[in-house]
Amino acid sequence: MVTSNDAGLSVPDWPTSFGSLYKIPKLVGGVKFEHTHRMIGQGAGLLTIILAWWTWVVEKRRWMRILGLAALGTVIAQGVLGGLTVLFFLPPPVSSAHAALAQTFFCIAVAMALFTGRRWVEEQPRVEFDQRRPSLFTLTLLSIFVLYVQLILGAMFRHHGLSWWPHVVHAVLVSFVLAWTAVRALTVYPQIEAVRRPAVLMLSLVIAQLCLGFTAFLTRISWGRDAVQPELPMVLATVAHVAVGALLLATTVILAIQVWRHVPVAFEETLPEAQRDPSAA
Repeated sequence: MVTSNDAGLSVPDWPTSFGSLYKIPKLVGGVKFEHTHRMIGQGAGLLTIILAWWTWVVEKRRWMRILGLAALGTVIAQGVLGGLTVLFFLPPPVSSAHAALAQTFFCIAVAMALFTGRRWVEEQPRVEFDQRRPSLFTLTLLSIFVLYVQLILGAMFRHHGLSWWPHVVHAVLVSFVLAWTAVRALTVYPQIEAVRRPAVLMLSLVIAQLCLGFTAFLTRISWGRDAVQPELPMVLATVAHVAVGALLLATTVILAIQVWRHVPVAFEETLPEAQRDPSAA
């Protein structure tokens, strides 16, 4: 909402807001977006501090405690990057890193919710080894990679650091890779619910994201290029496009985790030549 309404510098100072750490300014114009964004960010930071502390105290899995600290470190870095965008007057690389790190934090939080859920802790996972090449797990990692590239390209465009066409062209590659991954999961492992459900959701979100991206392109590039200020259809389409993109990335991360758990890669054992080919003995 802040970027879509060009409200990034409506509050010109940081870490204070109009010189105060606690006073709420008049929420008019772009200030209502920027200051509300800061207050929500502070709330998320406070909750993350509690989450990291609680995880460190009660969680027996060492890697989960590390993940809690990673969430805390990410949200702190996110706040610093947000401040730097204000202090240096919205430089595109910093603003884009701010956007990318926000979705990274979101993925960590979603993963922690999965790992602490009753089903993850108590269930006995159904395992089927994947002998295909590329493996489904490789496809999920590739999906996450192309989504991150798309995220950065989109952020650079939104923050006026890049033209629109790299983002649009790369969207074709993203759609192909994610469709390939989802179709592979649904056709080969439909009986594994933990894999099927995020795959269905991922494919649905891809379709929705393409529609929202096309709408955002029309309202921002074609119809709204001469607008004096952001118009409501442009803002709504862009915000929905970014929000669904975040859900798509988190869903793909969950799919990768579930594939890693339920459909591990089957590695071919290395045998002596004589054992592989009896005639060679």
